[in-house]
Amino acid sequence: MTEETLICEYCDAAMQEMEAAFSYLGRSFRHKVMRCPVCGLVYIPEELARGRMREVEMALEDK
Repeated sequence: MTEETLICEYCDAAMQEMEAAFSYLGRSFRHKVMRCPVCGLVYIPEELARGRMREVEMALEDK
């Protein structure tokens, strides 16, 4: 199985795994995601968005 290279639609550069800062419902967190090294465009797979956002929502409910 080969890994598909993601290409930035703005810069036409190959995206690389880099850390990025996110904020959701008043909470901030950092996570490594595919990101354009030229313009910083971030690619977030659906499973990451759904899973991580759910963790933040549950942490807020616990307070």
